[in-house]
Amino acid sequence: MQSAVKIVEQKTMSKSRGYRDLIVYQKAFALAMKIFHITKTFPPEEKYALADQIRRSSRSVCSCIAEAYRKRKYQPYFVNKISDADGENSETIVWLEFSLASEYIAQEKFNELEQDAEEVGRMLSSMIEHPEKFLPKAKNE
Repeated sequence: MQSAVKIVEQKTMSKSRGYRDLIVYQKAFALAMKIFHITKTFPPEEKYALADQIRRSSRSVCSCIAEAYRKRKYQPYFVNKISDADGENSETIVWLEFSLASEYIAQEKFNELEQDAEEVGRMLSSMIEHPEKFLPKAKNE
């Protein structure tokens, strides 16, 4: 079975894929897909509660990155949306903590997912601190 990330890559192959080329987007997408598959094992009563919340926040990281990238010529907007992505990433970690405390995921799985989320968070923080690296180049450069 192919991973979801590989399928997305195959479906969107082109010279430049915009935000999809960002490593932080790829890592956030992979994390969101891991979370999606793990939450399928949550009890039915969590379908519209914890499972829904953690899926939404993890997916929002990706959508905020995409929005920021498309509006990156406006540095304040870019920084604001990346900051939103970072907030959603932090929310995802909180929901992972609830999942662990509720015994829906094992400690090892929690550690793996938290590590992935922390890596995404560090990358987002770097983007916030150095937005100039992501802004479009001036046409005369």
